[in-house]
Amino acid sequence: MADLTTKYLGLTLRNPLVVASSGLTDTVDKIIELDKNGAGAIVLKSLFEEQIALEADYKLRQAEKNDLIYSDYSESLDYIDTHIKDKELTNYIELIKGAKKAVDIPIIASVNAITHSEWTGFAKQLESAGADALELNIFVMPFSFDRESDENESVYYSVLRKVKESINIPVAVKISPYFSNLGKVIHNLENNGADAVVMFNKFSSPDIDINKQEITHADIFSKPSDIYYSLRWISLASKRIGIDLVASTGIHDGEAVVKQLLAGATVTQIATTLYKNGPSRINEITNFLHEWMDEKGYNYIDQFRGTLSQSESLKPDAHERVQFMKYFSEI
Repeated sequence: MADLTTKYLGLTLRNPLVVASSGLTDTVDKIIELDKNGAGAIVLKSLFEEQIALEADYKLRQAEKNDLIYSDYSESLDYIDTHIKDKELTNYIELIKGAKKAVDIPIIASVNAITHSEWTGFAKQLESAGADALELNIFVMPFSFDRESDENESVYYSVLRKVKESINIPVAVKISPYFSNLGKVIHNLENNGADAVVMFNKFSSPDIDINKQEITHADIFSKPSDIYYSLRWISLASKRIGIDLVASTGIHDGEAVVKQLLAGATVTQIATTLYKNGPSRINEITNFLHEWMDEKGYNYIDQFRGTLSQSESLKPDAHERVQFMKYFSEI
């Protein structure tokens, strides 16, 4: 039987299936179930600084509503903010410690902060709690009339450098595809110390209810066709940089995992398919991998990883084509 063992962030994984940061990974019991079904590694649900701030704001408004805060005692505002932050961070630390005791697979913490001090502050404490690695979930909205694109990009590099200076565990950066030159951004992340780049973040997107005439939320789950966003960029970057490449979003079955590995992905992150099919989906995908590799005569993944990347392809132009050619004009 083919060997699915994979190296990611310097860690040894039994296979290239990493459960993405989500509600699937927010309790020890869920993590145990994912481990039993064969997950290669777990990325914990992100610790969101913004969510902590919103909760603190809610508690503040409730306290004011019930006459529990007076202008003469403004230190109570700081108490609420600090208490909420400490509580959420303590819960997250306990999740890391509990997961590390319960399973042997790598546990990767995830942080989405909005201030430099919290990026590094959170990172240090999560490393101390025992996280095997850290995933930085960074996003700067690329729409502003007052900022140049390189100003937005500099935020990513600055956060990364500060975090890398403060901890010793490996760091992955999860990004969106919304850059003017994605290849250069990936290269710059490597130069600023990233150990891996995760492509791409699955965002909450707006929709419009035309009957109520109001903004709503689009479907939060990915579709199998979403794989093509990352497949192109994984293929273009593979073998051109020295850090790990992670394919994320739209990976729903074994065939999709094989495609990403052929393109050059180090590992793949999955979530939606587990929400829809349950943790046993992991076993189904690994069984597909075993069967496909045995059929093709591969003993281990490195024998075929990246063989269809642009740098290895006999048709390199196909990886960059974005316009329909003439004979597709009637589609």
